[in-house]
Amino acid sequence: MKRLQSKNSRTMRAECCIRTLVLSVLVLLAASCSTTKNLAEDETLYVGVKKMEVLNEDKTPAGVQTLEEVQAALSYPPNNAILGSNSMRWPFPVGLWIYNDFVKYQNKKGLGHFIFRKLASRPVYLSTVNPETRVKVATNLLHDYGFFNGTVSYSVDSLKNPRKARLSYVIDMAKPFFLDSIMYVNYPARADSLIRATDKQRLLHKGDNFSVLTLEEERQRLSTLFRNNGYYYFRPEFITFRADTLQKPGFVSLQVVPKPGVPAEAKRTYYIGNTSVYLVGYNGEMPTDSLVYPTLTVYYSGKKPGIRPSVLSKRMFYKKGQLYSQARQSYTQEAIARLGVFKHTEFRYVPKDTLPGCDTLNVRMSAVFDQPYDGELEFNVTTKSTDQTGPGAAFSLSRKNFMRTGATFSFQMKGSYEWQTNSTVEGDNSMMNSYELGASFSLDYPRLMTPWASQKLKRSRFPQHTLFKLYANQLNRARFFKMLSFGGTVTYDFQPSRMWKHSITPFRLTFNTLQHTTQQFDSITAVNRSLSLSLGNQFIPAMSYTLTYDNAPMKRRHNLWWETSFTSAGNATSLIYAAFGKGFKETGKKLLNSPYAQFLKMTTEMRCLFKISGKQYLATRLMGGILYAYGNQTVAPYSEQFYIGGANSIRAFTVRSIGPGTYHPGEDNRYGYIDETGDLKLEANVEYRFPIFGDLHGAAFLDAGNVWLLRSQEDADGNNARPGGEITLRNLGKSIALGTGVGLRYDLTFLVIRLDLGIALHAPYDTGKSGYYNIPKFKDGLGLHFAIGYPF
Repeated sequence: MKRLQSKNSRTMRAECCIRTLVLSVLVLLAASCSTTKNLAEDETLYVGVKKMEVLNEDKTPAGVQTLEEVQAALSYPPNNAILGSNSMRWPFPVGLWIYNDFVKYQNKKGLGHFIFRKLASRPVYLSTVNPETRVKVATNLLHDYGFFNGTVSYSVDSLKNPRKARLSYVIDMAKPFFLDSIMYVNYPARADSLIRATDKQRLLHKGDNFSVLTLEEERQRLSTLFRNNGYYYFRPEFITFRADTLQKPGFVSLQVVPKPGVPAEAKRTYYIGNTSVYLVGYNGEMPTDSLVYPTLTVYYSGKKPGIRPSVLSKRMFYKKGQLYSQARQSYTQEAIARLGVFKHTEFRYVPKDTLPGCDTLNVRMSAVFDQPYDGELEFNVTTKSTDQTGPGAAFSLSRKNFMRTGATFSFQMKGSYEWQTNSTVEGDNSMMNSYELGASFSLDYPRLMTPWASQKLKRSRFPQHTLFKLYANQLNRARFFKMLSFGGTVTYDFQPSRMWKHSITPFRLTFNTLQHTTQQFDSITAVNRSLSLSLGNQFIPAMSYTLTYDNAPMKRRHNLWWETSFTSAGNATSLIYAAFGKGFKETGKKLLNSPYAQFLKMTTEMRCLFKISGKQYLATRLMGGILYAYGNQTVAPYSEQFYIGGANSIRAFTVRSIGPGTYHPGEDNRYGYIDETGDLKLEANVEYRFPIFGDLHGAAFLDAGNVWLLRSQEDADGNNARPGGEITLRNLGKSIALGTGVGLRYDLTFLVIRLDLGIALHAPYDTGKSGYYNIPKFKDGLGLHFAIGYPF
């Protein structure tokens, strides 16, 4: 034993010496390295922006936007920049050190060339930044936004090392110019009437800041207005502006006029003629035959068209003889693209003949079929709060344009294994103890496959889907239970408008059966009768309806998203039983020799995103849900019950670590998290989001909420299985968990990487500490979450 301790001591001393030696070498290397010794001649190393001074700052929304654009034009990250910052750098410019030490190997072979190519960072020179050009661009931006007297200047701040330099900028915004009178003149009678009819939609208003960008947006609006009313050949560049700044100092008198020399065809309206569709195979097979359909002619190769003409006809949002409309053209292109059948499509509008007075355009659509099959294979590793981890895989195969209907037929298989990473319940060594297998078939039609929908709804330009799905899952929790779940759904999704979406599931049938249970699991459910009922064999015949509102497509300053869902399970089945003499609320009824669930469930969630200024936002969320089981089963299925906590909920607490109410399982209850579900859920969140620098953003948040029981639940002895779990008005305030915290978000445009630190302020259960702040130890109330995307 002494020899072993001596050996361990020598090993520790050796490791300490090695660490000291490595640290010493790194320090000496840093001291000997230079970031400028091998720079190109007559070049200065740019090390960032020292400051940007703003004079006469305009803090109105228009001024804030202008300043953001100007500062972005002046910013340029130096070597070793922290997340794209123009002024903050990492303290160790390793890439520059390697560049200066290994630049001599850049045109040679060997290890030195490899190190240079892989690890060196080429220096950012002052000439590369080109501050003169940046100042000109920034000044032009000021003028474009109406700050005609604004100026931008710069200075080079030399450092101790004459071959390094920082930049300083001075931005003088001066006073902005505003719009005064605005007139639309010299337009033909029909075009002038269109302008007057849409006067409320104009983007130029008296008193607004003058902005070249707004002028361009108005020009685009007018061009779209004309093209939606038959002027096929009209373009935005056919509109110009006359501006006068002398009549009234600080104001601009504006005239919006047609550009001289507009072509004659751009002044004429056109109508839609015949439609032809040319289908090219996914291997490049050119059309060899044709088929005349009432609304179009299809040219194709093979024995019959690769897609039914009726599928294409239903997605043509124009008719022969109608005035040309750019909007209807866009709706048609979007609807055909949503099919996912074609690799690319092209629409051409060709005059019907060459006569001077021709006012009819024939439509020619060319489409190339995409590959009919899509396959996807995913691998993942899952780690759970129950100390279980393991690999998983999912394989999916899709057949597009199934039966030439534009539908997608999909098959998916998935599976996963899990190990107890800490120890098993009995204390044995880690072993494989769980697995999950599943398979599903789905058929997704890009339209409403139902007789009750009106033709107007079926012809909507917004997405529509009918989904049929069958699935089966085998879940094995070793030492506990083995469960088989299978079922099917029919779902209709449709949008009557850009902001409203409906989802109706008239049929959803799920069957859960416990194929095998262990003695240990039976001992747990024997004590917790509610858990036994929620996990027992049962059918879940349900129907649901979800209504969603989202004004984000309208691109408003403040966004509102609201979704409400209603689910009814077992009630239609009970009505059928009632018709045969069994009471609607009578218990013990079975479907296929198994009891079925009977409950009502409603959830609602509202999210508001308020833009404060620039990139500062206040995000709020308020959500709630209620689940009431009755009649045939007084406890809802476990999968339908509510829980709370985690990275997207109350971030100071982990998933299923609080609730219901003031109930909290004992420390010795290893599987107490199973009980922390409820019939009622309330949650509120508020988060302030702000920029830090570059693509790095910060957040400060406050989360509150909990889940409760609507009625008490008894154990095998008739006692309350979860005391304090029921909701009461008297203790409602104290039973709400409260947490705050701060976070970082790194925006990569295509995704957001999020790191949140939650800080518990109040736990709803008894912690042994009195007062509202009842967290025994500060560190015990911390929750760190790494996630992808915003929490809401």
